[in-house]
Amino acid sequence: MTKSDALKPRRQLGLFDAIMIVMGGIVGAGIFANPSEVAHRVHTPFLILGVWVLGGVFAMWGAFIWAELATRLPGTGGQYLYLREAYHPAVAFVYGWGLLLVTQTGGMAAVAVIFASYFRALTGVAWNGSVIAAVVLLGLTGINCLGARAGSNVQSVFMLLRIAAIAGLVIFGFAVGGGSLKSEPLPAPPFSLGVLASIGSAMVPVAFAYGGWQTATFVAGEMRDARRDLSRGLLMGVAGVVALYLAVNFVCLRVLGPTGLNATTTPASDVMRAAIGPRGAQWIAAGIAISTLGFLSQSMLTAPRVYYAMARDGLFFPGAARVHQRYRTPAVAIVAQSIWSGFLVLSGGSSALTRYTGFAVVLFSGVAVAALFVLRFREPSAPRPFRAVGYPVAPAIFILASLAIVVNAVYSDPGPAGAGLGVIGAGVPLYVWLTRRQRLS
Repeated sequence: MTKSDALKPRRQLGLFDAIMIVMGGIVGAGIFANPSEVAHRVHTPFLILGVWVLGGVFAMWGAFIWAELATRLPGTGGQYLYLREAYHPAVAFVYGWGLLLVTQTGGMAAVAVIFASYFRALTGVAWNGSVIAAVVLLGLTGINCLGARAGSNVQSVFMLLRIAAIAGLVIFGFAVGGGSLKSEPLPAPPFSLGVLASIGSAMVPVAFAYGGWQTATFVAGEMRDARRDLSRGLLMGVAGVVALYLAVNFVCLRVLGPTGLNATTTPASDVMRAAIGPRGAQWIAAGIAISTLGFLSQSMLTAPRVYYAMARDGLFFPGAARVHQRYRTPAVAIVAQSIWSGFLVLSGGSSALTRYTGFAVVLFSGVAVAALFVLRFREPSAPRPFRAVGYPVAPAIFILASLAIVVNAVYSDPGPAGAGLGVIGAGVPLYVWLTRRQRLS
């Protein structure tokens, strides 16, 4: 097989798979906890829901932008390809390096730790949490080495279970909620610098909760018609997540009110406990555990395609470009990602890992959006089967918002952010070494 079709599975991915992968990359355990994080920062129903609506608008803008990028460059690697073609292979390499060592694996490690804690709470076992997390990573690694279709099927099942868990939360919340939301007055003055700062702070957990649709582009090379199905999947998947998130937040406010939402750190459990007692809290805990498994499964399916594309281009260790002869999967890349995730599991708790990875996700998203300006300027006559809505204003606002979130994250928590930047920066000398070795070989 040629390089371009080396990962083509016998049964390629379609529109439904694309939607499930998009939603699976976004919906994790965060939506069950982040409503209270937002309520800690803004305190009226109007502002709480307004921040989530604003985050949904940004997410949809991102979906439109990535849909245009995906129709321009529909190959394996997704965002890696966009950065390579728009800027320079060095920029794309640093992104892939950061994905492997910081953003993707750090997020996977944090989620695996969360799963272990919920698994122990639900089952009562006294097993070591790190061992549980490692076993889960190992099992999902094996499944995704069996082919893109196998990994996609598992991911789709987990995503449907997550939708069911969220639907149950919303239905029970409406059943026990007392009337409509109470309208509370806005702070006076409503648009003071203090209120705007609170809104900006609240956007941080919202942005992290909505992030992740970008990873669906990594598997574009294994889709039947990436230009059609991936662009539609991005829009439909993100729209579905926005609807789910707004419904969850509306129900949390309806049952707990802004004061109760601000006072808790487990809003989903509190809603279900109010609905059907302690058993409800156990059910939602199981839903959160399923959500963590779904995120891990999606990560196993998508991100290794970036390392494969890097190695295929000669910008990474050659073994990452090896494709399993039978299953047509980048098995070496999948295993390498799991090994590093397992190492990070042993390095710290989920909170530290989240702080270590979160800002870098937003940073690279802003850089990728800027790539759209570069590509349009450089190739003004290139065919655009899909055009991003709101260009150039919407992408410009997206970039500025990403920059603001990154600056805020580095300023407010410089330790983990500095560690993440240091690891990403280490990719520069590695790139120089790899390219020099390639020229000499």
